[in-house]
Order: sequence, then structure tokens, then C-alpha cells
Amino acid sequence: MRNDEATIIQYAERVVRLATDTITVRLRFFDTALAHITPQCSVGQSGYVWDGSSLLYDPYVLLNDYKEEPAFVLRLFLHVILHGILKHPYRFDKENEKYWNIASDIAVENIILGMEIPEASLIRDSEEKIILMRLAKWVPSLSADALYREFMVGGISKDSEKKYASLFAFDRHRPRLTYKEEQKEILTKEDWEKIAERVKADLKSFSKDITGAETLLAHLKESTKRQYDYDSILSRFAVMSEEIKVNPDEFDYIYYTYGLNKYGNMPLIEPLEYAEEKRIRDFVIAVDTSASVRGDRVEGFLNRTYDILSKSVSLSEKLNVHIVQCDARITDDTLIEKKSDLKKAAENFTVKGFGATDYRPVFAYVEKLRREDKIRNLKGLIYFTDGYGIYPESVPDYDTMFVFDRDDEFRMPVPPWAIQVVLKQEE
Repeated sequence: MRNDEATIIQYAERVVRLATDTITVRLRFFDTALAHITPQCSVGQSGYVWDGSSLLYDPYVLLNDYKEEPAFVLRLFLHVILHGILKHPYRFDKENEKYWNIASDIAVENIILGMEIPEASLIRDSEEKIILMRLAKWVPSLSADALYREFMVGGISKDSEKKYASLFAFDRHRPRLTYKEEQKEILTKEDWEKIAERVKADLKSFSKDITGAETLLAHLKESTKRQYDYDSILSRFAVMSEEIKVNPDEFDYIYYTYGLNKYGNMPLIEPLEYAEEKRIRDFVIAVDTSASVRGDRVEGFLNRTYDILSKSVSLSEKLNVHIVQCDARITDDTLIEKKSDLKKAAENFTVKGFGATDYRPVFAYVEKLRREDKIRNLKGLIYFTDGYGIYPESVPDYDTMFVFDRDDEFRMPVPPWAIQVVLKQEE
């Protein structure tokens, strides 16, 4: 290494240390997150790249950016920290990589500007604020998810794409698949979830003294919101039933094997064939097939339903499961009476509906099935939907879950008598 290059690297490291020390003193609630980001000098590195753990930078480029704007390096670290605690690189459910990168960059910069940190102010901030004000007319929350949905619906022009990249992008985003492939070597999504929880707790302690803390807390709350696994949801619908199997609580293997050894092929005590267990038998799955939930989302709901049901240990062999398709009316009812029928039903399923959304007909239909004695021991109803429908006013006498495949701050609130869950994203 040449002496001049070694000197450049030393100066660059001092600038990085100055930025991280400023964050430690000025924004103490970011301590935990900052401690998990390792600055790594890499001569010839193209752009700033964060891999989930290390932030790679070229010392020559970093010093040049620092010379032009002393706040740049501090802003870079804040930008990367927020990407981490909001778990943006780990959102493998986002199909359009380009739109998601733009949306997450804008969301992060909106939070930083809202915090009004003098040490992190840049010349381009005024331009950023103008664009953010325009976007806020269509996307009030300016969260990454909300911006992404807007971009997926309306698209982004080439000019806007270049403008967004020049203003809001600081680090060069790696393909999200690489985060998934290298989770043994870098911090995982679960690691950043724990860090985000710590930052959220620390931020609450300092929130009175921090401008824009409410906005950051709202984003952290959304990012750390608990999501549920479908199989754990199904266990709520289990009821006591007799299953033909060995009852381990009443069967004594010592006497059984003694009989086999003593009398040849004659067990001393026959095993009990029936055991009382909590198993799922009678319940209803309603699938919203309205126009707003059509296509892949409906198929995703149903494929996951059939797959989990067929593998679930909570299911009884004999079933009475009604899978009801509905929009503003009942369009189909598939009855599943045996576990083995699930695969056949999945292969022959045809989506029907695509009208408006109204949840009330499903609840009325369930009551009709009960009156006709087609459902005798109803434990509950699972309703897959996007949340844009009319909820019933009366409270049913069975558990009801409204299940969403994603978060959406614009959907109508779920009634207090129902359970709202967001499924864990497939990765």
C-alpha cells in the first residue's frame, strides 16, 4: 500500500468515526443499531453498499463527498440504520425490486427530514421536501409499503425515477435475494427485529426531546408488528374429539411387551384404540373473491389453505369444513369431509366472483347451515380478505378471524369482537 493511500484511508476512517460519534452523542437511541453496522474501507468500491452488517465504502469517494458536504457521511449512516431497523432489505415479498428500493429510500429520507437534525442537513433537502409534499397528497403516511403500492398501481416515469434516485438514494441496494442466501454470514431479519425492538424502547425514553419521534415510532411499530403463522391460527379452532390411536396416557408398554415375551405373539394388555384429543372438525373458511382481491392473491390464499390443512396435525381425519367463496354474495361452497379430499379440491378449484365486497352474506350463510344442521359444532370462521368490505353489526357466538396477507393502514378497522391477524410473509 502506498503511503498516500494509507493516509487517505486514515482520513476516511476519521470522518467515519466523527459521524458515528455524533450519532452516539446526539441520537442515543440508535446506539444498538449503529453497533451492528461495521464500516469497511474498500478501495475501488463502486458506491456505498450495505450488506446487512458491513457498510462498504471507497475512501477516496467518501472524502470527496465529505468535502462537498460535511453532513453527508452522518446522513449515510442514518439512512442505513433506518433501512435495517425497518427491515427493508428483508422484504422478500416485494416482487418489483426497483420500485421497492425507491419506496424504501423515500420513506427513510422522510423520517430523517422529519427529525430535523441540524448535523445531518444537506443542500438537496429542499428538493426532497418539495417531492415529499407532492407524494403526501396521494400517500399520506409515506411509509415504504404505502409508496410501493402507489408505484405498483400508477408506475413511475423515467424522469421521476432518475430524480428519486439522485435525491433519495444513498447506498447502492444489493438484490434482496443475496440477503436471503447469506444469512449465515450477515445479520438476519430476526437479528434486526431484535435491534428494532431495542431502538423502539430506547426511543420512547427520549421521545420528548426528539423532533419527529412520533413518526419514527409509528414506522417502528408497523415494522415490528407481530405476524402470525397459519398453523397456529388453526389450533384455535380445535375441539375435543375421539381419534382412533394409542392413548399414551393409559397404555403401559411394560405389561404389553411382557405379554409378548412371555406368551409369544400374545400381548398381555391390548392397547386402547381411542384417545380424546383436541382436533379441528367443524369450521368455515371464507375467501374474498371480490375484484380487489382477484388473481394471484386469491390463489395464494387458497393454495396456502389447502397446503397447511393437509399437513396440519390439528385436523381430524373426518372433517366438516366449508370453504366458501364470496364477494357481495355467496358464489361457491366446497365441502371437505376427509383430509384426503383436500388435494383433490385444490386441483379442481375455480375462482368465482369478482364483484363488490360485503362480509354480511357469509355470516348469514353460516347461520343458514347451522339451522339446517349441516354444521353442528362450529368452532369458528376464518375470513381471508383485503379488509375493504362491510362488516356485520351483530356479534357471532363463535370465534371469527379476519386474515390479511399484508399490512394496510388504509383498510377499515376490524370490529372489536373479531380477531385481526396478518400472515407471516413467505420467504
